[in-house]
Amino acid sequence: MKESGRKAGAPSPCAACKLLRRRCAQDCVFAPYFPADEPQKFANVHKVFGASNVNKMLQELPVHQRGDAVSSMVYEANARLRDPVYGCVGAISSLQQQIDALQTQLALAQAEVVHLRLRQTASSFSPHAGFHPGSPSGSGSPSSRLMGSHVKPIFDMDHMVVDQASLGESMWSC
Repeated sequence: MKESGRKAGAPSPCAACKLLRRRCAQDCVFAPYFPADEPQKFANVHKVFGASNVNKMLQELPVHQRGDAVSSMVYEANARLRDPVYGCVGAISSLQQQIDALQTQLALAQAEVVHLRLRQTASSFSPHAGFHPGSPSGSGSPSSRLMGSHVKPIFDMDHMVVDQASLGESMWSC
């Protein structure tokens, strides 16, 4: 049975004490958070923060907050090793850029939906709404009329330009 990184009976040093080549005491502050079977976890934290600093940080925190602090240190250390300059901030910045691009795509898609609805509404009120060339009955559903016609998108994906005049009212107004 394992207890905080050590086997009962035969003391096995935690990953921190093993890396630091010291005897792992019964009250080792690292043992609960850096078990012997996860040596890379402490190695990365040690490279970025240093064992002494990690020890000081853990000693200053209440026991119930230490696990979260270690998780944060491990995450930051791994991010720093991947990107030594920006670390977590680089990852956050990259995700923010992805969010911005996706929000732009969503706004363009919403604008096109509004445009197609306006066009569908306008075609259903036109005097020749029931006439559709090439249709055997001369009529068709609004969607079939739209599919048969050449719908020009209201934006150019290469230039990301939205023609606000063709939208009528703003799609942002409630």
